[in-house]
Amino acid sequence: MESSPCVSIFLVLCIFIQSSAHGQSLGLELLGRRSRAAETKETLQETKTTRFLLFREETDQGCQIRLDHLDTLQQCGFNSSLPLVMIIHGWLMDGLLEDWVLQMVAALKSQLAQPANVGLADWVTLAHNHYTMAVRNTRLVGGEIKALLRWLEESVHFSPSKVHLIGYSLGAHVAGFAGSYMGRKHKIGRITGLDAAGPLFERASPRDRLSPDDANFVDAIHTFTREHMGLSVGIKRPIAHYDFYPNGGSFQPGCHLLELYKHIATHGLNAITRTIKCAHERSVHLFIDSVLHPGMQSTAYLCKDMDSFSQGLCLSCKKGRCTTLGYYTHQEQQSKKSKSLFLMTRAQPPFKVYHYQFKIQFINQTEKPVEPAFSMSLLGTKEEMQKIPITLSKGIISNKTYSFLITLDVDIGELIMIKFKWENSAAWANVWNTVQIIIPWGREPVYSGLVLKSIKVKAGETQQRMTFCPENMNDLQLHPTQEKTFVRCEANSKKLKRKIR
Repeated sequence: MESSPCVSIFLVLCIFIQSSAHGQSLGLELLGRRSRAAETKETLQETKTTRFLLFREETDQGCQIRLDHLDTLQQCGFNSSLPLVMIIHGWLMDGLLEDWVLQMVAALKSQLAQPANVGLADWVTLAHNHYTMAVRNTRLVGGEIKALLRWLEESVHFSPSKVHLIGYSLGAHVAGFAGSYMGRKHKIGRITGLDAAGPLFERASPRDRLSPDDANFVDAIHTFTREHMGLSVGIKRPIAHYDFYPNGGSFQPGCHLLELYKHIATHGLNAITRTIKCAHERSVHLFIDSVLHPGMQSTAYLCKDMDSFSQGLCLSCKKGRCTTLGYYTHQEQQSKKSKSLFLMTRAQPPFKVYHYQFKIQFINQTEKPVEPAFSMSLLGTKEEMQKIPITLSKGIISNKTYSFLITLDVDIGELIMIKFKWENSAAWANVWNTVQIIIPWGREPVYSGLVLKSIKVKAGETQQRMTFCPENMNDLQLHPTQEKTFVRCEANSKKLKRKIR
């Protein structure tokens, strides 16, 4: 039984309990629909409550930049010739900055090929509130970020196009409001939304949440969109130019409550909180991972939904249909239409996996559909993967091709051999043997089994297409517990085999 509903229900209950305790309801009227001019004017009249910190080194605690104090830019080491990457945290239940913030700072300061000013919009005093009030405060903080960026533009001629805002949860919508308040003439270069908050935003209009209009390029990573009690922790709808849905976006591997014992061994008493927030915060760690492992970028593919992706039908990179997830994603000239991209990941960093589409043509020589389980062993020029389980969603009927997605944690190199095994139990094998015995035989043998005519493979990361044929063309039948070997059909298959000797 999956534990993800328990996790999301707990987080949703936290929102409801906090809101009810303060006499608030989860209604869209809390977001308001006032004009941008009124919002900005009100923002500037408020007492400044957001601290802007700049980090000189990966290990320091940040130096505060104060609006209208040029000396603080020099003191904090701001370099107007470099881009500015600003992190924006989300809602805080305990009033403390989460560990991931400094982890992201360290990654950005130490690993980027092109150096950057790395900053933090610290709105702890406004984020440590009941949820509905924190939602209201997102507009205020967005206005304060806008005021900072306009001041930088006017005082040191720092172009907003060099700004990259990275917002997590409610922080993603803060970034959206900041971009909206900047207007078209002073548009921000890029906004990244990390599992942007769902409650009070899922049904909101584009101007009341993060949207593609808020920056020249907007990308979003959705990691916890599973809905319970009418709410999802992370927003599910597309909100960016590129919307990434790792593992479908609803939940993430390694985040079930069953993993709690493993987390306790690593994080002690903090393991409970980490487990509860695991899927939501995975968006952050996927982004950090993209910075820490520039040579292991995760590739995502344009697809209409997760069902099509799980069949391996979307592993195309033609005409910009694939891109990398995270910091180094390819930024094209964007249209207003969102692109939904899917990928699979590992449960822990580095998160990259290698995607393969397998298309297998079966001939079922029995009268009824067969629903067996299979395994495949893959031999590549670099590595070998043993006994990967394969379960087809539908029974095998005569002369039909089945397509499915396989992901590997390691790079096996160029695929040169497949071992395909029927993994059914001994009981099924006995039944199969009985069926064979009662089938009449004539002059010509009447076969009763599965015949695999070919296996077609497409590697997503390399875009290579391969076709595999049975090694023994005189014995094409596959029976329970039996294994067949398939090799490349091309004439140069012998040359490929030499690569691993």
